[in-house]
Amino acid sequence: MPETSARLLRLLALLQTHLDRSGAELAERLKVSRRTVRRDIERLRELGYPVHATPGAAGYRLGAGAGLPPLLLDDEEAVAVVVGLRTAAGGSVAGIEEISLRALAKLEQVLPARLRHRVAALRAATVRAGEVPGPRVRPDTLMAVAEACRRRERLRFDYSGARGGSGVRCVEPHSLVSFDRRWYLVAWDTDRADRLAPRTPTGPHFHPRALPYDDVATYLAHRLSAQTWPYRATVVLHESAQAVTDRVWPGMGVIEPADEHSCLLHLGAETPRDLAWMITSVDTRFTLRDAPPELAEALRVQGTRCLNAVNAARPTPGDTTAAAG
Repeated sequence: MPETSARLLRLLALLQTHLDRSGAELAERLKVSRRTVRRDIERLRELGYPVHATPGAAGYRLGAGAGLPPLLLDDEEAVAVVVGLRTAAGGSVAGIEEISLRALAKLEQVLPARLRHRVAALRAATVRAGEVPGPRVRPDTLMAVAEACRRRERLRFDYSGARGGSGVRCVEPHSLVSFDRRWYLVAWDTDRADRLAPRTPTGPHFHPRALPYDDVATYLAHRLSAQTWPYRATVVLHESAQAVTDRVWPGMGVIEPADEHSCLLHLGAETPRDLAWMITSVDTRFTLRDAPPELAEALRVQGTRCLNAVNAARPTPGDTTAAAG
């Protein structure tokens, strides 16, 4: 019996890769006959695992069932799940903390000693800092919006604006994007909806519209960095887009290639001072192209401040203390 149980676990691990496995392949991997494989498949089905026979190939595939059967995870997968659950416990989805901690407790209870040691080391050595509290979204809201995106159904919802007021909106949802502890719905709509609560049933089906950019993440980054801020600017960076891309973090700005030696940076911020700081943080030569006059003044103030600091640090003639060493 112990040998049979171990073989069933190995068989289950092979089927959980979501690949079609032929009876011959399984028999070879398990070092048993095809008849034994068929018997083991029946045992897994009796235990609640939905093992389906693939048509025309005499193979097998693990499908989804009515319940959640026990899962087999290798060491790396188990540690990844633990890290993900701990991260989710402090995430931006309302009510997910208790559920994540409950699942985490169950998983850690059955972890092998070698993995418990690794997880404990990670927990002891990790400090979460710099997290800014943000709005929380209900899981049922996320699921309702995600379903409307998947089915390509118009989404109707109640919304409240940032400055008060409420109403009903109908949009064609494209994607949900998680960015900086907030959830964004990218949808076709003529107005802006700041806070939403989905209505059921959803609306009729629609044909997806093409995005103005290659992917939804680029589109959202452009919207967040340049079009929703009170101060916006476009500057020419005197390096190629490829050279500076890693210095522009998501949400800060959007890079647009110009030629082999320069590119455009479109960005926005709450204040001209923030704009000046973001532009100079890219650490390259730049030229203002389309910018408010307040940005030029903010850059002038910042440059003067830096120059004064450098001049103050220069040793004066005859200052032997500063020149020592």
